[in-house]
Amino acid sequence: MRTLNATHLGSGREARHWPAPTLPEYAFIGRSNVGKSSLVNMLVGINKLARVSATPGKTRNVEHFRVEPARGDAAQPWLLADLPGYGFARTSRTEREEWKRMIDRYLLTRENLQCVFVLVDARLEPQNSDLDMIQWLGENGIPFVIAFTKSDKLAQPKVQSHVALFRRTLKKTWQNLPLMFITSSETRQGREVVLEYIDGINAQWAAGR
Repeated sequence: MRTLNATHLGSGREARHWPAPTLPEYAFIGRSNVGKSSLVNMLVGINKLARVSATPGKTRNVEHFRVEPARGDAAQPWLLADLPGYGFARTSRTEREEWKRMIDRYLLTRENLQCVFVLVDARLEPQNSDLDMIQWLGENGIPFVIAFTKSDKLAQPKVQSHVALFRRTLKKTWQNLPLMFITSSETRQGREVVLEYIDGINAQWAAGR
C-alpha cells in the first residue's frame, strides 16, 4: 500500500483564503452524514487529517490539503479540497445558504479543479439531494465522479443492488453515466483505484504544463 504525506494548508470561504491554484485539485462533497472526512482520511492514510465527528456539519469552510507521495515515489503532488456537506446538518437556514454560495463560488471559479468526488451512501436508495448535486454539476460542465461510501455496512450483493438502482435512476436523465467507485473507510476498499484515477489526471496535467 502506497504511503502519502498530507498537510493542511488552510481554511476559508473566499478565493483569497485558498492556496494558489498551481497544482491539480480534487474536491470531495456529499451529504452531511456520508462519511466524507473518514473517506478523506482513508485515502491519504492519515487517521486524523480531516475532522471526523458523530455530529454532521462540522466542516464549515473549504478545507485545503496538499497531498504528496512519500520520498522516492515519482507521483505528482496534488491538492484536496474538503467541502461542507449538504443535507440535514443542524445549522441555521442563513448558515446553510452561505455554505451553498461558498460551494457554488468555489466549484464555478476554481481554475485548477480537475474533478469533484460526489460521495453517496451505499446503504441508501437514491437521495434527491445527491441527484440534485449531480444534476447541477452536469449542467455547469464541472467534471465529477461518484464514490459510494460505507460499502462495508451492507452485504456486497445489496451494495451492488443499490449501485445498479442509482445507475438506472441516472439513466432517466443522463445519456453517459459518470465513473463510479465503491469505497469503504473501514476496509480501505477503493483506495488504490481512486488514487490511480487521480494519478492519471495528474499525469495529464503535468504533460499539459
